[in-house]
Amino acid sequence: MAPVEFDRNGLEVLDRHRCLQLLATVPVGRVGITSGALPVVLPVNFVLDGDEIIIRTVRGSKYDAAIHNTVVAFEADSFDPVDHTGWSVVVTGSSRELTSDDERRHAESLPLRRWAEVDPARDRFVAIALDVVSGRQVVHPAPAVGAVDVTHVE
Repeated sequence: MAPVEFDRNGLEVLDRHRCLQLLATVPVGRVGITSGALPVVLPVNFVLDGDEIIIRTVRGSKYDAAIHNTVVAFEADSFDPVDHTGWSVVVTGSSRELTSDDERRHAESLPLRRWAEVDPARDRFVAIALDVVSGRQVVHPAPAVGAVDVTHVE
């Protein structure tokens, strides 16, 4: 078993395999794009499909124009506010529209819902390559047997 690595902030550094496992557990992430020379972060429904992240968008949107064959950032996370634990995974990769009939049929078969009900003819599927994948996890050591948590004593 490989030793656990921590960054300078005390967060556990996750390997690529663990990052992809965690990405597959959540349905919503955020894509960072450039729109009008300004950074924009937009929430998206997504699925991890092999070596790509697949998202569904609508033709003609600001997002549609900004993601066309460019490098984007993608982030997904999960956080437990009670335990103060969680994780974050960031992917940087090139984006491409799925245009072939086979790619579109496959994308339509994925468990990938729209944000809003719109005309399905306007649907556009975009794949983001997993070029660079990194992740961090907040963990807390288990209390020692018999230890008392004084932060919750009344």
